[in-house]
Amino acid sequence: MGIFDFLSGEFIDVIHWTDDTRDTMVWRFEREGHEIKYGAKLTVREGQAAVFVHEGQLADVFTPGLYMLETNNMPIMTTLQHWDHGFKSPFKSEIYFVNTTRFNDLKWGTKNPVIVRDPEFGPVRLRAFGTYSVRVSDPARFLVEIVGTDGEFTMDEISYQIRNIIVQEFSRTIARAQIPVLDMAANTRELGKLVGGEIEQQLAEYGLSMPELYIENISLPPAVEDVLDKRSSMGVIGNLNEYMQFQAAEALGREGAGAGAIQAGLGAGLGMQIGQAAAQGGPWGARPQAAAPAQMMPPPPPVEHVWHIAVGGETSGPFSKAAMGRKASEGSLTRDTFVWTPGQDGWQRAEDVAELAQLFTVMPPPPPGA
Repeated sequence: MGIFDFLSGEFIDVIHWTDDTRDTMVWRFEREGHEIKYGAKLTVREGQAAVFVHEGQLADVFTPGLYMLETNNMPIMTTLQHWDHGFKSPFKSEIYFVNTTRFNDLKWGTKNPVIVRDPEFGPVRLRAFGTYSVRVSDPARFLVEIVGTDGEFTMDEISYQIRNIIVQEFSRTIARAQIPVLDMAANTRELGKLVGGEIEQQLAEYGLSMPELYIENISLPPAVEDVLDKRSSMGVIGNLNEYMQFQAAEALGREGAGAGAIQAGLGAGLGMQIGQAAAQGGPWGARPQAAAPAQMMPPPPPVEHVWHIAVGGETSGPFSKAAMGRKASEGSLTRDTFVWTPGQDGWQRAEDVAELAQLFTVMPPPPPGA
């Protein structure tokens, strides 16, 4: 190394850290031999903290700001002051930058089902998953308890331990809450706050805090969900007898099913009547009486038409067929009177309507000389 390189190495240091990753929690400022020069400038940005370690012991914590490392109470020396040590200072100092921002959208979930006692279903197994966020609240404690001498500490190195703490506290909290399984979906926010409060106390021992914990879903085993779906279907059906009658009516309405069902019903009715006739027979060996033929239901009566009459641009009615017969006998209804009934295509003369034309044929002809 030339003299120019040697002297340029003794100029004032600028100590800072810009993080271009998303998971680095702690980064150690690398300096050859861990020698920090007297008068060096330390820049701590927002969302950071700098922990000064001297000779293996934590000396100070710097919050965001610009610092000149030149005070007498700080063990910082220049290499030029130690010729007898071959330009190597025996005072070794390190600076660790700690990321104090939130680490968001971290996943957690139950690896195995959690068994809880439900007041309605009894012992059930639950699974849950969600997200959480974590941040360093005490950089000095976090460095001492978790990081140690690791030059670059990432979130992945502690996320597994935090997930185990979350699952443990979730199991304990949901067992003590005694919330029915059917009501858990409406209480995930309250459960998240309870679990987060319990976890906060444990994470404080590591210098961490958990600003947010979300429970996205609480699910039952597939077999239990199938039974629950069937139970919900029964609740939707309501009265089972009425539902069976509705199903039977639906089956009769399908194509080809009506005739078969009617024939099956007639056959069953005939069989019951034959059995009753056999049971009503005489003594042993007597000839039983013949079964009476099945009585068919009479067809419904035809629908009687009602009629409207139009005379002089005005309409009247409706009139029954009997009333139309009286009008014909009185002469107020003639063959040329226009009539109309529902289902008829427009107004027609009375004699052109087959059902009314007979009213004029059954009437006696006019007397002689009329």
